[in-house]
Amino acid sequence: MSFPRYPEYKDSGVEWLGEVPVHWEVWKLSHAFDQIGSGTTPKTDNREYYDGGDIPWVNTGDLIDSDLDECEKRITALAVADHSSLKTYPAGSLMIAMYGATIGKLAILNFAATVNQACCVFAGKSEIASKFMFYWFLGFRQQIISLATGGGQPNISQDILRSLRAACPTLPEQTQIATFLDRETAKIDVLVAEQQQLMALLKEKRQAVISHAVTRGLNPHAPLKPSGIEWLGDVPEHWEVTRVKYHCSINGRIGFRGYTTEDQVDEGNGALVMGATHITAVGEIDLDRPVYISWDKYYESPEIMVEKGDILVVQRGSTCGKVGFVSNEHGPMTINPSLVLLKNFKCAPKLIFHYLTSTLVQGLFEQVLGSTAIPMLSQEQIGDIAFCLPPENEQSEIVVFIDSQITQLDTLTAEAQRAIDLLQERRTALISAAVTGQIDVRGAV
Repeated sequence: MSFPRYPEYKDSGVEWLGEVPVHWEVWKLSHAFDQIGSGTTPKTDNREYYDGGDIPWVNTGDLIDSDLDECEKRITALAVADHSSLKTYPAGSLMIAMYGATIGKLAILNFAATVNQACCVFAGKSEIASKFMFYWFLGFRQQIISLATGGGQPNISQDILRSLRAACPTLPEQTQIATFLDRETAKIDVLVAEQQQLMALLKEKRQAVISHAVTRGLNPHAPLKPSGIEWLGDVPEHWEVTRVKYHCSINGRIGFRGYTTEDQVDEGNGALVMGATHITAVGEIDLDRPVYISWDKYYESPEIMVEKGDILVVQRGSTCGKVGFVSNEHGPMTINPSLVLLKNFKCAPKLIFHYLTSTLVQGLFEQVLGSTAIPMLSQEQIGDIAFCLPPENEQSEIVVFIDSQITQLDTLTAEAQRAIDLLQERRTALISAAVTGQIDVRGAV
């Protein structure tokens, strides 16, 4: 769908806005809004500020680029009385996150609330409608974030936000534009949700294919026998029920004997150090951010040197239980202490990899991790996992079948993701064009 342009344009006087319709006015946000402010966080060790509180207190984690109907946290009237910066902002106020992981995120309050210090609120009588400004911030989010200052944690200060200048039409026309964008972005969001649902179904199908193939094989008529393992159930009668440790070596690393970041070197001058972050969600190896350590300084035992065909298992941290397969050579490679290395296989290594990524084994990992205070899988726990081993000729057939099915499903998933990316690009472009007057949508409302 294409939209006409306005009849006549003028220079906005703002470099990043360019030309705007001739009847639009440029407003400095500090002049357009009666109230621009934030809030604070009452001392968390004073429970009188929180226990039994009924006053909504919005944090940046509540901002999800939409209307906000509720928030998780509450504070008491005493907290508001003791903190002059805890103002109650009215329904209809616009909020933007100034720093942190959610920097640039937005919301429009549908209820009166206080906020923490990371939220900037635009409230009170205004020359710019909150919903129009909401879409304006969305359209220019990346440009606004680029104005942030600070190193480790970039901050869009209130001063920066107050100094921004926005071009906009009269309030009735702003409402028309916001109504148009509500409708059109809702249509796009429905299409995005459909593609996301498709991706979820493809992910379920992927897991189902792997789990069935590594526990039942490819012959649907093969007679079954009890595995003797409750979570494993029945397996083909001619398969061996064994344990992972009998079919490979399992080793980890205790530490780096004084290793520091100063020991990092350029590629070609040392060994690549594999860590949990190098394993993708589907078990591939991603070396976009490789780290190498001085090879002359360290003598590495062969059992912790990574080779093509080896398996990596994350044994600690937030991604504990994630499994990766090394499908390519990358020169000298070793592991850091977060990984366990499986190698020297007596059966098809890809079969064990697929088995470890199956829903059955991943569910077992979750049970083990749920019983510990710190996420941790020992080498012994990994080695003791029950494993159903088919005859050698079936091993290769199963691996080829799984890899073929995964390739097809991953292709469909990639296509769905591309569709989502295009839809989101279209959404951003439509918002930006509408709030800058590059298209005239008045006739489409």
